[in-house]
Amino acid sequence: MHKHLQIERVAEDAKQCKPEGSADQLQFGLHYSDHMMEVDWTARDGWGRPVICPLREIKLHPGAKVLHYAVEIYEGMKAFRGVDDRIRLFRPEMNMSRMKKSAARAAMPDFDADELLKVITELVRLDRDWVPAKPPASLYIRPTLIGTDPVSPPVSLYADPSVVRAFPGGVGGFKMGCNYAPTIAVGELASKYGCQQVLWLFGKDELLTEVGAMNIFIYWKNEIGEMELVTPPLDDGLIMPGVSRDSVLALAREWDEFRVVERYPTMRELRRAIDEQRLFQIFGSGTACAVSPVGRILYREPGTGQMEELLIPTITSGANVMQRLYKTITDIQYGRVIISDWTRTVA
Repeated sequence: MHKHLQIERVAEDAKQCKPEGSADQLQFGLHYSDHMMEVDWTARDGWGRPVICPLREIKLHPGAKVLHYAVEIYEGMKAFRGVDDRIRLFRPEMNMSRMKKSAARAAMPDFDADELLKVITELVRLDRDWVPAKPPASLYIRPTLIGTDPVSPPVSLYADPSVVRAFPGGVGGFKMGCNYAPTIAVGELASKYGCQQVLWLFGKDELLTEVGAMNIFIYWKNEIGEMELVTPPLDDGLIMPGVSRDSVLALAREWDEFRVVERYPTMRELRRAIDEQRLFQIFGSGTACAVSPVGRILYREPGTGQMEELLIPTITSGANVMQRLYKTITDIQYGRVIISDWTRTVA
C-alpha cells in the first residue's frame, strides 16, 4: 500500500488558514487540515492505490451501505508537537490493531496495519504545519472505513443464543443504521453453515425476536389446540415496528379465521411444536420481500455448541397462510385490490 502511495499536494494559494489563538480556544472538529487520504477496495482487485489529496467532499451512491446499515468503522488518534518541535503519534500501533479488529467484526475488508500506518505518517508529515505548538492542543486523526456498495436484499436462518441484535433500553425498535452493522459478521457466520440469514434470539428463555432484518411470524396450532399466528410484541423496544408487520396483523385480524397473538415465542416452544407436528409455517415480513418463507433453522445448542437442524414445513404445508398474505399484500401494492388508506397514487 505505502510503496504505491500517490500524493497530490494542495496549491499554495488554496491552502486553508490555520486557526489562531490559544489551545483552549480551538474547537474540536471545526478546523480541518489541507489534505486527506483515500484508498478504495473492491472484491475483484482488493486494495487499490492510496492517494493523499487536497481535502474535499466525498461522493456516495444513495444506496451506499454506510447510509442505510451504518457499515463503517473508525479510529481516533492524535499527532503531538513536542517541546523539541518534533511531531509524534502516541501508540498508533494500538489504534491500527483495534481498527483491524473492528473491521473483522463488521465483516469489512482486512488491511495491512503497518502499511496503513506508514500512509498515515506521510499524511501527517505533509500537514505537519497543522500540528499545534502549544499543549494541550494536538492534531486529531480520524481513520475511517465505510461501505459504499449499494445494499443487497436480505435473505434467510441460523440461531445462536450467544449473539443478540437488540436489548431492552436500546434502539432495536427504531430504523437506525447502527442496528445493522453489528449483525453483518454474524450473517457471514450463518452463510458458512449454509444459512441465508440469522434468527435472532434473546435472553435465557431464548425468545424469538426477528429474522435477519425482518419481523418474524409463526403459524401453528398452540398447546390447547387452537390455530394461531404469533409475532413478538412492540412494547419493550426490541422489535422493529415494520409496515409489513402491521399489514400482516391487520389482514389476519380482518379475516378472523384464527387467533392472532402478539407475544414472544421461545425456542423451546418452537422445538416442541416441531416434535408434536403442530408447526405449519414460519415467515419473515419486510419491505424488501413482503413475506419470505423459512424452511430450515440451524440451532446452536448453548453450552455444548452442537448444531441441531430444525426443518420447517412452510412451503409444503397445506395451511398456507403465508402465501395468502403475500398475494393479498401484493394485490394491494399493484392496484389489483384497492384499500384507499393503504396506498397513495402519485401519477
